[in-house]
Amino acid sequence: MLLTYFQGIVMGMAMILPIGPQNAFVLSQGIRRQYAVMVAALCAISDAILISLGVFGGGALLAQSPLLLQMVTWGGVAFLTWYGWGAFRAAFGPGDAQLNLDTTTSHSRYRIMITVLAVTWLNPHVYLDTVVVLGSLGEQFGDLRLWFALGAVSASIIWFFSLALLSSWMAPWLQKSQAQRGINFAIGSVMWFIAFQLAKHALFVQ
Repeated sequence: MLLTYFQGIVMGMAMILPIGPQNAFVLSQGIRRQYAVMVAALCAISDAILISLGVFGGGALLAQSPLLLQMVTWGGVAFLTWYGWGAFRAAFGPGDAQLNLDTTTSHSRYRIMITVLAVTWLNPHVYLDTVVVLGSLGEQFGDLRLWFALGAVSASIIWFFSLALLSSWMAPWLQKSQAQRGINFAIGSVMWFIAFQLAKHALFVQ
């Protein structure tokens, strides 16, 4: 059981660690020191729901529906292309750089909650990582898949809270304009790379 649990942690970390919309938003809120812990909690809870859906049947359902998988994939391409464009605009735009997704400048708890839920649930790439990939892996463990799911959920909790707390601690350095331009450029590059990989997969893997 413990081996399966730790395998879940490892695979969960592999899916979460690359820079994505969730990570970018947690990072930006941590740098602003605005409800960073709340944002991390919402991301972790959302991941827990999606991972559970995938491990306990949702992954197989999505994988067996080519049309649905194509819709999710192309939706992800569109979302990530738009997100990456916003990051590049912030990186190369005039004036002081601000982290992408700067739609929460009103500092409203409600708007921040809505934004983080949108970044998570309207990003089809999240479904590919959690429901399809982790779900398919978890189903291979049979009766022990609950432990795999718990490990993957633990990875989300550890990562998002660590990112929120670390970015808050490093805020004085990360708030500098040059640092934010660099972060935005990295985010935009990764978003467009992921979009390209998704599009290539959708076009050539039928």
